[in-house]
Amino acid sequence: MPINIQQEIRELKSRGIELGDFRGYVEPQFAHDFQLAMDAQPTLVTTSNAGIPAFLANYLDPEVIRILVSPMKVAEIVGEAKKGDWTTLTAQFQVVESTGEVSSYGDYSNNGQSSANVNWVPRQSYHFQTVTRWGEREMEIAGEARVNFAQNLNIASTLTINKAANKIAAFGVAGLDNYGLLNDPSLPAGITPLATGTGSGTLWSTKDGAAVYGDIQALYTQLVTQLDGLLERDAKMTLALSPERETNLTKTNTYNVNVYDQLKKNFPNMRVISAVEYSGAGSGSTELLQLIVDEIDGQKTAQVAFTEKMRAHPVFVDLSSFKQKKSAGSWGTVVFRPIAIANMYGI
Repeated sequence: MPINIQQEIRELKSRGIELGDFRGYVEPQFAHDFQLAMDAQPTLVTTSNAGIPAFLANYLDPEVIRILVSPMKVAEIVGEAKKGDWTTLTAQFQVVESTGEVSSYGDYSNNGQSSANVNWVPRQSYHFQTVTRWGEREMEIAGEARVNFAQNLNIASTLTINKAANKIAAFGVAGLDNYGLLNDPSLPAGITPLATGTGSGTLWSTKDGAAVYGDIQALYTQLVTQLDGLLERDAKMTLALSPERETNLTKTNTYNVNVYDQLKKNFPNMRVISAVEYSGAGSGSTELLQLIVDEIDGQKTAQVAFTEKMRAHPVFVDLSSFKQKKSAGSWGTVVFRPIAIANMYGI
């Protein structure tokens, strides 16, 4: 009896079975022929594999994650200014001191005189450079991964210049009349912290909030002594220290008042800036605390000075590559009034 295919399909559908593009059954004479089944899966000629190349299933995140570097804050502490240009090798900073004496008055007396003494403080500039190089094929290969290689080189060279300039601003250049904010030879001798911590220690890690504030108060007192009446408590000042030591400013005293609150109340115009260069800046790798009067009579106490912040030189085209030089020049930090800076070592 012939099989009614359409009737069979309707019956299967009514029972929830869907065979798709069903055409019919295997003829009875072939149903028990195992050779037909063997023909459906012959012996493989290629290597057995059920996967795809791994890179086709790889995801490339378009977000660029850059490696962090420590912040550059020396210029933020004292400000910065351009002095000369990239042809300038030396600089002379004028210092004028008024002199005079009085005498008893007399109609015919010529006694008493006033004058001015002028000195010139020399500084030497230091010019430095960095070079970036990239090739045509190198750029093309990086482009396959959607990497803007030339832009990354430009960012790296700018960062390199800025990091070098910040280090020179902090420590100057050995062998030249080029000094930094932390090691200028004209700075007054530093003082030591009060020994009030556990075991009569001086480190802030052994002190409570009251003792930490006491050291800052002692540094302010030293600055008042150096300036001999030129400093008022509401003057604009900058307290500079390392990030590790700045955390101690959150310590509290017995009245649950932290150091920050005391500073804001007693020195309303004092700002606190942390910079990594203050860690181990003293002899024997001691921690440095610096209190700086920002300016007196309109004259800045100190200033980071540069001849060129950054100069981008022309791109040089080679056979199948390119290169570019970037340069800068620095005077270090010029301290105009050393007596307006007080240092404390060993916190």
